[in-house]
Amino acid sequence: MAFVKMLSWWYSSGWGVFLSKIRSSFLSITDFFSMSSLIRTLFKPYRQISAATAGANSSLDLKFHMFIDRSISRLIGFFSRLILLIAGLIIIIVGGVISIILVVAWPFIPLFPIAGVVLSMLGVQL
Repeated sequence: MAFVKMLSWWYSSGWGVFLSKIRSSFLSITDFFSMSSLIRTLFKPYRQISAATAGANSSLDLKFHMFIDRSISRLIGFFSRLILLIAGLIIIIVGGVISIILVVAWPFIPLFPIAGVVLSMLGVQL
């Protein structure tokens, strides 16, 4: 009786539980990498610790130095965020492929133990 209940759950409400877990894993990946925040702040400076604002009476040398400092900070911020975006996209794509494989294999998973017993009776070894 328990086997019949397990199979009825597997082929009915188990699908919904499985698909909701896949969806939540994708949402947690995008939350972990903060993809929307990375895209929104792609061209923002990266931690301007020493870059202050130049006043109207500041020298041209100080203004140029601050411009170079902010430009380098923006380049570092752009490349660090871009690398995180690419890593996040790769992980999402790999997760998507694995999820598709698991969704296709879902109906056959309860049959794997039976197939294993039959194959071992036939003498198939790995």
